[in-house]
Amino acid sequence: MTAAPPHVGTLREKPLHASLKRWYAEPGDRVEVPVDGFVIDLVRDDLLIEIQTRGFSSMRRKLAALLEGGHRVLLVHPVPVEKSIVKIGPDGVEIGRRRSPKHGRAVDVFAELASFPELVAHPGLCIEVVLTRECEHRVHDPSRNRRRKGWAVEERRLVEVVDIVALREPSDLAALLPADLPDPFTTADLATGIRRPRRLAQQMAYCLRRTGMVEPTGKRGNAIEYRRTDV
Repeated sequence: MTAAPPHVGTLREKPLHASLKRWYAEPGDRVEVPVDGFVIDLVRDDLLIEIQTRGFSSMRRKLAALLEGGHRVLLVHPVPVEKSIVKIGPDGVEIGRRRSPKHGRAVDVFAELASFPELVAHPGLCIEVVLTRECEHRVHDPSRNRRRKGWAVEERRLVEVVDIVALREPSDLAALLPADLPDPFTTADLATGIRRPRRLAQQMAYCLRRTGMVEPTGKRGNAIEYRRTDV
């Protein structure tokens, strides 16, 4: 593996991605390195570190190829536990700021893991969910986001790393299940336990089922019942 020329692949890098890359970097790490046809954010000896601030679906082919090639991969994904929303005027000056009522948690990563749940079981992969405090900058552009009255997310900025939750094997996913979850449980029970929408509970159950951490045991009305397999 040879290092790429300085700044290759960083010209359009967003602030959150750049900040996390600096936060993770250690002396001796190589930055933006081509490996097997892909550019890797950080390379530390035989460990490839990839920072993914958005959806995982675009990572599926890259991640599968790197793991099949025998590489060890650390996939980093930030989830904001606290977020300030900052509105930026046309002149680039801040015109408003408020605290978002939403508070992310590690379970939110299941919305992304649904793209490749089986890869979590690969011994070469570790996923780190980085719980952060962030500032989200928005600009007014009606053509980009009508749902927010024309205010569109321009960029996310890291304020602080609060904690890191490592997912090294399927049992780490199961550890995110609520301790007081009924046995058996439905996705409605799960949604109540994690205090999240039913959609996320369904994605969580899907990932746990595909990794062998839960199994269907029957039905409660029209809802599938699941039971943990690791207890």
